[in-house]
Order: sequence, then structure tokens, then C-alpha cells
Amino acid sequence: MKKRFYVKGISYTVRPALEQDAKELSALRLQIDGETEHLDREKGEAFIDAKGFEELIKKDREHQRSLFLVAAVHDRIVGFSRCEGNELKRTSHKVEFGVCVLKDVWGYSIGRNLLKESIFWADSTGIKKMTLCVLETNERAIRLYQQQGFEIEGILKKDKLLSDGKYYNTIVMGRCHE
Repeated sequence: MKKRFYVKGISYTVRPALEQDAKELSALRLQIDGETEHLDREKGEAFIDAKGFEELIKKDREHQRSLFLVAAVHDRIVGFSRCEGNELKRTSHKVEFGVCVLKDVWGYSIGRNLLKESIFWADSTGIKKMTLCVLETNERAIRLYQQQGFEIEGILKKDKLLSDGKYYNTIVMGRCHE
């Protein structure tokens, strides 16, 4: 499942993560965490080293209800997404989606295409529901998710404390596939 995209003059691929991507993913995640406050972590928090990413990739590859994708421009990983599922009977029908993309390649539909490929995978493997959480200030992401069939299912009030000293809400979104 490797797919090539050409958007606004750049070419990139979306493909499943490989264990040899682990070192690059560790550095990428650290960089992305420091670029915005849209994610849960500040730079360096909950750090995952190369070994940790190797284990995560291996686990996701072996788990039928999980998917780990990367986006690469000229073989340089610039973003990734995960759908994480579980085997509990009451929740085995759903996965939680998360995505992050380097700020210098925003605007090239990389996040959109990681999401679309994840939706295609989920729908084709019998996943009935995808969920995600997004910070209320990330309006571009909220619009993207709504365009792809996600609905706001709830609001976690005063869920995140950002650098301006204010609390912000987290939007819980879901997409159901019949």
C-alpha cells in the first residue's frame, strides 16, 4: 500500500511505516512537538527513542486493527499517522486516529492524504468507527476532519493549558462507517 501524490509542485509518497524508519521518526516527532501547540506534548515530553518506534511499528504491523503510515518527500519522512485499535470486544470495532506533519510542508495535503488513506484502510478492513481529538484552536484540522465525514461528538472543557497561560478545549470527533 504505497501511494504517490503530486500537490503544488511537490511529490511525496504515503506508505506503511517500516522498522528502519524508527530513528528518523523519533527525531521527526521531537521536531514536530516543538513547532506548534496543536499536539498534546511539548518538545521532549513523552519522548520515544528509535527502539521505542521500532517496537511500535512492529506491534502495529502485527495487529490487524492498527495502521502506522508515513509520508515521505524524496525519501525524507515529513509526517506520519496512526490508527490504533484494540482487541477488547466492546471496542474492537473502532480505532483512534492521530496525525502530525512538519510545519514547513503544511499546505500540500499531506495530512489530508494520510487521513484519506487511513479512512480507506479502516473502511476496507471492517472498522466501524474512527475517533480523534483536536485542539479547538486548530480550525484547519477541524474543517478537514468534517470534510472527511467526522462529526463533533463532545468537548473536553479546559482540557489543555497552553503557553499563554490559558486553558483550551479539546474537541472529540468521530466518523462512523455503516
